[in-house]
Amino acid sequence: MSKKAVLILAYGSPESVDGMECYLSDIRGGRPMSKEFVDEFRHRYSLIGGKSPLTELTFEQARQTGAELKRRGYDWPVYVGMRHWSPWIKDTVAQMYLNGIEEAVAIVMAPHYSRMSIGKYWDRINEAQETLGSHIKFSMVRSWYQQPRFLQTVENHVRAAFEKFSPEVRDKVKLVFSAHSLPARLLKMGDPYDEQLKDNARLVAERLGDVDWMFSYQSAAETGEPWLGPQIEEVVVDLAEEGYKHMLVAPIGFVCDHVEILYDIDIEARQLAGERELQLERIESMNATPLFIQAVVDAILGEVQE
Repeated sequence: MSKKAVLILAYGSPESVDGMECYLSDIRGGRPMSKEFVDEFRHRYSLIGGKSPLTELTFEQARQTGAELKRRGYDWPVYVGMRHWSPWIKDTVAQMYLNGIEEAVAIVMAPHYSRMSIGKYWDRINEAQETLGSHIKFSMVRSWYQQPRFLQTVENHVRAAFEKFSPEVRDKVKLVFSAHSLPARLLKMGDPYDEQLKDNARLVAERLGDVDWMFSYQSAAETGEPWLGPQIEEVVVDLAEEGYKHMLVAPIGFVCDHVEILYDIDIEARQLAGERELQLERIESMNATPLFIQAVVDAILGEVQE
């Protein structure tokens, strides 16, 4: 019987603002960046406590995933690899190889597939294997937003977040689903990212019933090319102009707290909303919620060949 494992993949984040320049350089593929650009991100991280909780939360998700797998009878080790910071994917794959792993299921902590995002994690695995000369048989979870337990978790978190509004205004709240934007050229490439996200939003809205909702993007980079929209900042302004006073953000493209949640929504978007007398709240992130972890394991086991 071959030795099996799970590899959980995430974006990565530096341990402190001291590593910000190296981190951003890796994201940008070494392209030059100004001091002002780096300082802006250092400032954002300083406002959320000096570092992102992404790495810590991903390791907790991995621990809980291992425990849930074991509960279901699969005593497999669960590894963590990051795309843009340590533990680097290449180093984790090397450790798996040294530990004698022969088969593994890899899952990115992002439920929607895009060649520009999820596909790059797969590239890192393949590059690591080529460099090492290893031949671990990886099964890749392509997308998993349709997992019933994932949809149920989002629904639960949305329903709980509506409680943040006073009872008399809950039927006047605009529910805005969001996800990280990507370059708009992916639409011409036939990439499923946009379609999957909007399908995800629709599925959750249907579970909620009579709810006023829409979908938006957030956290677009300034690269000189069009990115998918509308951006959440535009949505805040438009909703205020339309007379809305209450807005609930559900970032379905993210599964744990990090700078895109804690700064882009909790600070930047909320400040923009406050300036327009628009109450902005958001749902709690999935993090290591037990039902969410069950959804992750469902997705993993869906790739296992019995």
